[in-house]
Amino acid sequence: MTPDHFTHVLAQEGFAEPVRVEREPHGLWDNHTHPFEAKALVLAGDIRIVTATSERVYRRGEVFHLQANEPHSEFYGPMGVSYLVGRKPAP
Repeated sequence: MTPDHFTHVLAQEGFAEPVRVEREPHGLWDNHTHPFEAKALVLAGDIRIVTATSERVYRRGEVFHLQANEPHSEFYGPMGVSYLVGRKPAP
């Protein structure tokens, strides 16, 4: 999926304009939540997301989606990760 297509999809689904996020190589953000729904397109590098029910690595061109207040951990690959993320407030 291209960034332009992803931005279009986010708008159709009611997400705010996406922002670019960059995380450091081999970094992590231990178990936490966000007060918003998040949908993100990986632009470079990779990110491993661990939730109560799954664990998956996302790479360039792949989209990850987290519900508001969903506990998860994030682990960034050897090149770090860069992604576009749209956020939607919890209902």
